[in-house]
Amino acid sequence: HSCPLASKSCSARARPPAKPALPDRMPGMTAPGEDQWLCVGRIGGAHGIKGWVRVHAFTDTPESFLDLQHWYLVSGQDSTVRTPVDVIDGRMQGKGLVVRLAGIEDRTAAERLRGQEFWVRASQLPALEEGEYYWRDLEGLQVFTEFDGKTVLLGTVDHLLETGANDVLVVAPCDGSLDKRERLIPYLPGDVVIAVEPAQQRMRVLWHPDD
Repeated sequence: HSCPLASKSCSARARPPAKPALPDRMPGMTAPGEDQWLCVGRIGGAHGIKGWVRVHAFTDTPESFLDLQHWYLVSGQDSTVRTPVDVIDGRMQGKGLVVRLAGIEDRTAAERLRGQEFWVRASQLPALEEGEYYWRDLEGLQVFTEFDGKTVLLGTVDHLLETGANDVLVVAPCDGSLDKRERLIPYLPGDVVIAVEPAQQRMRVLWHPDD
């Protein structure tokens, strides 16, 4: 499975959402009403000789990864098989994050963890202010625009791309959409994104269907 960037957040001031939201699409998501699980990082390999590992964090900032608790490691394709792990130390190393895990004492043991993913319960993520959304909240929303006096369905938000200046919605075709094109729409609240309505599973944008 692909590891979703579901713990990123977005707002009218800054950035938006990324992978995934619908229960039948999100790896590791539990049944409705149960606590959801989110992938918040991936181990890139060993760092040094004392058991530290490099982490590609999927949180808003690498440092905020360390604010979480009760991490679980997932290896392989089955994200429902989760092993509890204790992060006993962590720091920024250059532009990246390195952490130390309980029981991992040398480089060989650390290197065996390469590619494994960190998962946490979604309930650990901090509450957001009004107008802010986690990427997982935007995944799966239907995207509508007004064209030629009509409301047109462009598709659904498949995932988001992080580009630096702003994030980009990857809108995939769906049943009832205008055509079978995939569209890349910048997540610019107020300019392009006019309304986000997660409860109605929809989003309204100012976007010409031919763009």
